Parts: sequence; structure tokens; C-alpha cells
Amino acid sequence: MAESKRTIQGTAQHFLECGIEDCESNCEFYCYPCHQQMCKQCTDEHLESTVTNHEVVLYQPRKRQLPVKKCVIHPTKDIDLLCEECKIPLCSKCAATQGHKGHAFTDLETIYAEKFPLCLEEITKLQEYFLPTSQDIQKEIHEDATEIKEIMDNIRTFMMAEAESVKSLVDKVQSENMKQLDQIEHSLLEDLKNQEKTFNEYSIHLNSLIKDFHEFLSSPDPTKLILTLSLVDMKIQPIPETTKPATPVFTAGKNSKKDVAKLLGKISIPDIKPKIRKLKPIQIPSSLTPKKPTGKQLKSDRGKSNVKHKLSVSSSATKIREFTVPDVDDVFHMSLDQSGRLWVSDLGGKLVQTDLDGNQLQKIDTSGGNGYHTVTQEGDMIFTDLYSKVINRITLDKNITEIIKTGDWAPFSIHSSHINGDILVGMMNSGKGKVTRYNKTGKDLQNIQRDNKGQGLYSRPHYITENFNGDICTSDFDKKAVVVVNKSGQHRFSYTGQGSRFSPFGICTDVLGHILVCDDHRVHILDQDGQFLSLLITQGTGINPICVCVDDENNLYVGPNFATVMMYKYLQ
Repeated sequence: MAESKRTIQGTAQHFLECGIEDCESNCEFYCYPCHQQMCKQCTDEHLESTVTNHEVVLYQPRKRQLPVKKCVIHPTKDIDLLCEECKIPLCSKCAATQGHKGHAFTDLETIYAEKFPLCLEEITKLQEYFLPTSQDIQKEIHEDATEIKEIMDNIRTFMMAEAESVKSLVDKVQSENMKQLDQIEHSLLEDLKNQEKTFNEYSIHLNSLIKDFHEFLSSPDPTKLILTLSLVDMKIQPIPETTKPATPVFTAGKNSKKDVAKLLGKISIPDIKPKIRKLKPIQIPSSLTPKKPTGKQLKSDRGKSNVKHKLSVSSSATKIREFTVPDVDDVFHMSLDQSGRLWVSDLGGKLVQTDLDGNQLQKIDTSGGNGYHTVTQEGDMIFTDLYSKVINRITLDKNITEIIKTGDWAPFSIHSSHINGDILVGMMNSGKGKVTRYNKTGKDLQNIQRDNKGQGLYSRPHYITENFNGDICTSDFDKKAVVVVNKSGQHRFSYTGQGSRFSPFGICTDVLGHILVCDDHRVHILDQDGQFLSLLITQGTGINPICVCVDDENNLYVGPNFATVMMYKYLQ
């Protein structure tokens, strides 16, 4: 039994080869009585054989066969029982001879069949939720560390700027004080200089009087002396009045470290509890066991937007604007990118990018189709070539490159996942349909073709999209149904309309998980479990909706069978 290199992403499943000799097809079914794994063709031949008690089931949810292990005490016997009292696995002979008389026993194969799928489920949870979520949190921690470093560097830069600002103010005040001190000094010295000049002149006056008096004393004429002494008081000038300068006093600033901290600012940590990191909602596939579903679902309110709880479907859609798309004959598919630009195509293969006023930004010629183009998370346009059986990418710099070859299968519809960037492709070959999941690099990850009864899910999957919970929603024209499977490829439900003939075309989903699908003058809206809610656009409006998409503002874009795009509000 050879094992293929291909695996289903996020699960413990492998694509096994058929167990029939010389057959290399993928194993899909398992026969319990014969312990035989087979492909679809070999299963049909197996059921036509003479044995009448075949019990064939899908290989994935089959009961797992107990691995053979020989008893150590009785080598010819298999260990196939569990002693309930001793909790020991043993063979039937040990049960009768090794002191277990009167004990209760359970078939080990039954226990193994119950525990095996539970282990698969736990592996699935670990691989699809806990491990990637932990890796996302590690990435967040690394990003937080980088952000912290940037914040700290910014704070350091700001602190240095504040310090330089204070230093500049200190230098300015110091300069002004020094200038003021120089002016005071100059004024005081000038006043003292004037006083000194006055006393220099007064000294000259006194010395002149002294000289005169000496001359009078030495004169032989006594009358001169008498006359001079009588006039002394009038000749000696009084001593000039002077002032002692008042010197300035410097009062030192009374600044403390706290005062400087006020000038420079301070660092503080907000008195709030650290926020718990938000976890993504747990989206685990349905049980891999053949048990009937219990209806229980894993619930998580984390990560849900408060906006969701405030929105509900309006009783009718309200048109808010419309615009004409140049150079297309009709609007058969639309892809909206995050920058608010719209890619529009017609059946003739014209693919046009416009803004929301209808101004053309670029145009390319393609092989055409229905839902054959989509915009990736990075903003690149990818589209299928139905006849060449390839998928192409248009990058933001308008280069076109081939990224995937689809072999014998013709790619009809395509959608780029907003959850993980995977590429979902609806394809056809000889009247049969399937959905293939590729990763961003074009590696084949998963093929979805049959339900759990072995019946084909698709015929002509001409529009495809993905819901927020990972469900793959396909509009199948030949099946006259919307076919929905979960991310593991298990069929959840098919919607076939409301009474009258149902011809599904364009399909999309919104923030609430609603599924919106076009059908002959109408747009149906379903909840994520396939329950019909209402008709948004009904007959009598004069338009024939072919395709739909919803933007981040919850505006509904409708493409009718003429070159006009209409925008509606349908949530309140």
C-alpha cells in the first residue's frame, strides 16, 4: 500500500492509493468485511462481486481496524479484549486462564474504533487552531518587542529634545543676566569715575588755596595777611557731596531635582491592566467519526466586532448610487480590492479596472467566463484562462505571470481566501466538477469532489467564494444549487431556491456570514447554515442581477446584464 505525497492541509489525513493490485488511483472507500481500501471504480467492481455482505463506507470516517498484536503468554492469540476490572489488554485465552474469571471484558476493537477518531480530532484541533494561533501570538510578541523598541527610541529622542530646549532657555537667561550685570557695573563705575573727577578738581582748588596762603604768610606786608584771613571762609569751597554705590545682589535659584524634572518632563507607566491578547475564534472541522452530529458547536466571542451585533438585514435594499463601466458589454463578475477599486468583466473576456466613479484604470483581454477572477490579500489580481487551463496573476505593477497549471481540468471560478490567502478554484472535466484548494505558491492542497455517500458534489461550479468560518460556497449552474462544504471538504448543505426554478449565478458573503446569491431578477440572502432569510432585489425592479460583492462598509454591489454597477444598503 503506497502513500501519496499529497496531504490535506491542517489534518492528519493522507491521500492513500487504492489497495487493489495494479491500481494507482486515490483511495476513497473501505469495505468492512473484506478489510479492503479502494478507489471509486474498484468499489463499483467490488460491489458487483459474488459476495453479498459487503459494507462499503467512505475511507475517511470508517471504523479503524484494530492493529494486530500477539499475546506474549499465548503467541498464537491476538490481544483483542480489555479487562474492565484490571484495566489490562489481553487475549481470549488469558481471559479464561489468567485469574480474570468473573471479570467483565470489552472488545478492544470497539474501544480502538472510538478512541482513534477522537485522537484525529485532537490532532486537527492542534494543527488547525492551537499551533497556528500560538505561532500568531509569538509573531505578535515579536512585533510588540519591535514596537516597544521604536517607542523607547522615540521617547529618548523627545527627552533629549526637551533637555536641549531647557539648556537653551538656561543659556538664554544666563546670557541676559550677564548682560544686565555688565550694564549695572558700567553704570556704577561711570558714577564713581565722575565723583573721582570732581574730587580731582576739588584737590586742585585746595592746593591753589594752600599756595596762596603760603604766599600771604611769607609776605612782608601784614595787611595782606589780615585781609586774606578774613576772606578764608569764603574762598574755601565745601567738600563735594558723594554717594557710595549700591552694589547688586545675586539671589541664587532655589531649584531642586524635582523642579528640573518638571521642566524636562517625566516617564510614567499607565495604571492599567495589560490587555489580554485576542484569540481567533476556534473553527474546527466537524468530527471525523461516522456519528450523527450532536448540534454542539465550539463557541468563541473573541475577535467578533461589536459592529456585527448592531447589524441586521433590512426589509429591502436601498440604492445609493450607480455608475457605468466603460468598454464592457455587460457585468458578469466583479472583484473589489481593498483600495476601493473594482475589477469588472463581461462574457466576452473584457476585464476592466475602474474607480467607484466608473473611470477606467486599466483593461486587459482574457478568455472570459463567469466568476473567473479575484483579488488577493496583497492586492494582486488573479484570473483563470479556461482554454489554456492555467491561472494568471496581475501584480500591482501590471505584469502578468502564470502561477498554476490545472492539468486536464478547466478552471471555471476562482476565489482568494481572506482568511489565509489560499486559492479556491472551481473546475470541470468531462461533465464532472470539483473544487481544488491551492496555497499562495500554487501547491495543490485539497480536492473536494464527493459527499460522504460518494456522490458528486459539483457539475458546473461557475462562481465560488468563502465564508468567514471557512465554509466554501459554490454557485453551481447545472446542479441548480448553492453547494456549501466546510473547510475540510465535508458537505454541509445545498440550497435550491424558493419553489420556482432556481438558476444561481454570482455569489458572495458578508461580515455577518450571510450568503448572497443572484438568481433571475432576484438576490437571495441566506444565513451561514443555509436558512433562507429574504429576497433583497425582487422581480419588478427592472434589473437582472448577475453578480454581487460586498465591501468593507457593508455596501452591496450588484452587476446586472448591462454595463452598469449599482450600489445598495441592505444592513441596518
